[in-house]
Amino acid sequence: MGHMMAPFLMPDGYRRPPLVALLRESSLAAEAGRLAVRRGSDRRARRRTPYAARPAVRAAEPVLLVPGFLAGDWTLHEMSAALRAKGYRTYRSSIHANIGCALDAAALVESRLERIADRRGSRVQIVGHSLGGMIARGVAVRRPDLVSGIVTMGSPMRAPAAHHALLSGGVDVLRRLSRVGIPGLMSDDCVGGSCAELSFGETQEPLADGVAMTNIFSRRDGIVDWRACIDPDGTAVEVRASHIGMAVDPRVIDQVLAALHRQSAAGLSVEVDRGETA
Repeated sequence: MGHMMAPFLMPDGYRRPPLVALLRESSLAAEAGRLAVRRGSDRRARRRTPYAARPAVRAAEPVLLVPGFLAGDWTLHEMSAALRAKGYRTYRSSIHANIGCALDAAALVESRLERIADRRGSRVQIVGHSLGGMIARGVAVRRPDLVSGIVTMGSPMRAPAAHHALLSGGVDVLRRLSRVGIPGLMSDDCVGGSCAELSFGETQEPLADGVAMTNIFSRRDGIVDWRACIDPDGTAVEVRASHIGMAVDPRVIDQVLAALHRQSAAGLSVEVDRGETA
């Protein structure tokens, strides 16, 4: 994130999207439009279907949603509503603006996971957008007892610095404000010191057995290098969406739902296998 970012955050083989790539993000309006059309269609379908004839909503694992850089929980509101309509219990991360230290954000997410797992009596799946997916992966490495699966959307885990210069400018502003004493913001250590090294290192470690991962990426991503979003430990799923639009495009939401269902089913089969061999 900017010229002050540590070199290890940009491994060989990755690069920043060119300046013109930002134009791809203009498709956000069309993606939000698709969501509005989908919502209208779903409402009409519900009205036409008698209540007794509607399919029963199945119980499912809890899902924690984690927003991306500069974003807050509100950016994943529509995705949360779509998941709830399919029977998932969704939870907010309590991140109002993802502008602070990634390790602090990870600690907050971990704390939320502990409370959710205790309340629901089960492990939790995490859906993370951009930086949120990177935070999710790091927490999953550290706490596989709390996490059964993660779904990342446009998360450049393999090369966090492989992002558009516009983001670098945002990080630079946060660093400067942190230097003059404003608390709770990303600091120099977060992007070029031991904090960055620890945070990045966790996202490179292999996931424990029983923790599934799906990496949703788009070659049309105008913010990050899509190649950095594909993790060797995960199942890669390509979509056609902008980086920001991944949070609202119904086609991406469908892929998130499919990934959660697939990972939940895989987790159940693992539990059954363990029970039979016990």
